[in-house]
Amino acid sequence: MRTLNQLQDLTGCWALITGGAGHIGKMACQTLLEQGASVILLDRHHDALVAAKESFSLSDNQKVEVIDCDLAQESAIRAAIKSVAEITSGQLHIVINNAAFVGTDKLTGWCVPFEQQSFETFNACLDVNLSAPFLISQLCLPLLKAHDHAVKSVINISSIYGVVGPQMVMYEGTDMGNPAAYAASKAGLMQLTKWMACTVAPAVRVNNIVLGGVFRGQDPAFLEKYHQRVPLGRMAIEEDVKGAIAYLSSQLSNYMTGQSLILDGGWTVH
Repeated sequence: MRTLNQLQDLTGCWALITGGAGHIGKMACQTLLEQGASVILLDRHHDALVAAKESFSLSDNQKVEVIDCDLAQESAIRAAIKSVAEITSGQLHIVINNAAFVGTDKLTGWCVPFEQQSFETFNACLDVNLSAPFLISQLCLPLLKAHDHAVKSVINISSIYGVVGPQMVMYEGTDMGNPAAYAASKAGLMQLTKWMACTVAPAVRVNNIVLGGVFRGQDPAFLEKYHQRVPLGRMAIEEDVKGAIAYLSSQLSNYMTGQSLILDGGWTVH
């Protein structure tokens, strides 16, 4: 019988993480590196990618590679996965669809009342949060199937707002909001996870992490209401995600597919 350390060992494995320059992406990378994997970070922010790559300490035979890619562009995604195939010699073990369209660029028709939300922005959100994971997973499937290693895992990163409706009172008195597009895209990603799990098994496992709110220095008025609403009394921090990434990426979760791990501090129990 193998030990826990043996089951979670990813030595010799390659992982692809989208949104790799972001907080969660970098934490996922650090987790996989600790398990022995090499990682490709994909993001549209070149300088942030380079900074992320330089921040990691690597052991012998480990690598962190970076690829610039705008997930809103189909051609860019196709080119990026060709680069992934070249870097990994055609063999990939883990795909983490982590990148998200969250409206940090002060988008038109985003954090506004429903009747003012932009149809164009709605579709742009779906392109990044749902269509891109579909295409990336589809293009990576041959790379995941191209080897005999037991680790062949796709992990999608969803949200509590793909599970439950928003508590709009949380945002009163702040410039924050909860657009329809974000919820719809994350719910769609959860269903895509289930659909894929049924169609790519038994070769590849596909699971989903449902995240609650992550602390980013939000408005104090929002934080007070959020803390009161969640049983654990706080927002998530990046480190809270490490265990789920380690579990779903490795052979620790060999008999798990099509499922969601909900990391929300208890938000959805109400």
